[in-house]
Amino acid sequence: MADIDRLNDIIEPEAQALGFELVRVKMMASEAGDGGQALQIMAEDPATGQLVIEQCAALSRRVSDRLDELEEQGEVLVPGAYHLEVSSPGIDRPLTRSKDFANWSGHEAKISLVEKVHGQRTLKGDLKGIDGDMVTIKDHKAGEVSFPRNLIHSAKLVLTDALIAATQPLDTSGADDIEEEKADD
Repeated sequence: MADIDRLNDIIEPEAQALGFELVRVKMMASEAGDGGQALQIMAEDPATGQLVIEQCAALSRRVSDRLDELEEQGEVLVPGAYHLEVSSPGIDRPLTRSKDFANWSGHEAKISLVEKVHGQRTLKGDLKGIDGDMVTIKDHKAGEVSFPRNLIHSAKLVLTDALIAATQPLDTSGADDIEEEKADD
């Protein structure tokens, strides 16, 4: 199993060198349909909250080169073969950092917790924000609920008309010209 903390430590400086902020690093089943695994990297340009295709490609090349370099030195970062997937967080983005809960306050979110809070393990409703380390959401069933951020298993925005209206569209020219590469291993 890959050490996500170690991968974050390696990938974050590479993203920052390009002027990007790392949103999430995650190992997951590959969507290529080959039964393999994927190292998913989500990052954003702080100016737009997203990445365009050229930015994804630049980050992918930079991270791939760095991971190859460390593996050549004998460090096994991801055991076995994997795909490297670099993307923008998208409109219904995951909420992973404290600032995400502040920046997206007022929008609908779905939050899964590692344990029940007020009898609920899954909360869905209007995100109220974060105060210190306490996240608050106005759940459709339980009303206003606050809990420590470390109880969150996963959180993401829910695609709504209000979210779409609040999100600036980016240029998608060149989207059909992208070629995928598979990491050898």
